[in-house]
Amino acid sequence: MPKAYVYTRHGGPETEALIDLDRPSPGPGEILIAVRAAGVNPVDWKLRQGFRRPGEREPVFPTVFGSEAAGVVQEVGPGVTGFAAGDEVLGSTAHGGYAEYALLTAAVTARKPAALSFRDAATLPVAAATAYDGIRQLDLPGGSTLLVTGAGGGVGSAAAQIARAFGLRVVGVASEAKKDFVESLGAVHVPSGPDLVERVRAVARDGIDGVYDLVGGPVLAEAAELLKDRSKLVTAGSPQEAVAALGGDRVQRARTAAVLEAVADLAERGALTPHVTRVFPLREAGAALRAVEDGHTLGKIVIEVGA
Repeated sequence: MPKAYVYTRHGGPETEALIDLDRPSPGPGEILIAVRAAGVNPVDWKLRQGFRRPGEREPVFPTVFGSEAAGVVQEVGPGVTGFAAGDEVLGSTAHGGYAEYALLTAAVTARKPAALSFRDAATLPVAAATAYDGIRQLDLPGGSTLLVTGAGGGVGSAAAQIARAFGLRVVGVASEAKKDFVESLGAVHVPSGPDLVERVRAVARDGIDGVYDLVGGPVLAEAAELLKDRSKLVTAGSPQEAVAALGGDRVQRARTAAVLEAVADLAERGALTPHVTRVFPLREAGAALRAVEDGHTLGKIVIEVGA
C-alpha cells in the first residue's frame, strides 16, 4: 500500500507516523498525482497543533501533512479539464502532500515547466505564491524601497526576489548568520534584533515605502514605524487583528492557477530561485518537519518521494 506521513490527533511530534494508506481517488475538481516532491512549511506543524484556517472543518484523522506538492498526473476527477494522465504539475494539495499519492485542487494546479525540477516546483504553491500575492497587494511602483522581515526563510527569500523582479529595492531583515544569503537575493541585509528601526533607517535614508512582514509581534510593530502610509504594511506573520491595529492588512491569498503559472514562469526565467537547502526522503518526513518547526530554516526544505 502507498505510504503517507500523518498526524493521528492534535498535539506534538508524538502524534506523527508513517503509515500505509489506500491510494486516494479524485473527486470533483481534484487531480490525483504520483508525488515526486512535497514542500515543508510552518503551517504544516501548526495544523497538527490544532490551528485551523478560517472556514475549515475539524480534520478527520489520520490527516496527511503537507500543503504543496509536485508530481505526475495519474487521474483527474469529474469536471476537471486541461489536465491528463502523464502531465507534470505543481499545486496546492486537497488532503496533504507528504505521501506517495496526493490529491491536488485543480483550480490551484499548474503545469510544471520542463526546465523546472520537481524539487523546486514543489516549493512554489505556498511560499512563492504567498510572496507573490503580498508583493502584488502592496502594489509599489518601480524604484520603491520594500522592507522584508524574515527575509531568510522560504516566503521571505521568495518575496525579496519577486520584489527585485518587479523593480523594487529590497531591505531584508534576518539574523547575522543569514547575511550572505540575504545579500545573494539582491537585498540589503539588516540584522534582526533590538533597535531595528535605527538600523533600517541607516541603510534606507530615503525611507521605506512598503513592509512585507513574515515575523509578527514586536518586529511588525517596529517595522510599521518606518511607514508614512500604513496601508503599505502587509503581514503573513501576524493575525489580522494585530496588523489592523497598526493600519495594515494580512496578505490576501489569491490561490489561483494563474499565480502558480506566474511564479513558475519567474522560476523558469531565473528571476526566482527556490533555494532548497535541505532534502529529505519520505521516510524521514518527521526530521524535515522538525527542521522547519525549529524556526531557523534557511530557504526551503523539501521531501522527495518518487523517482
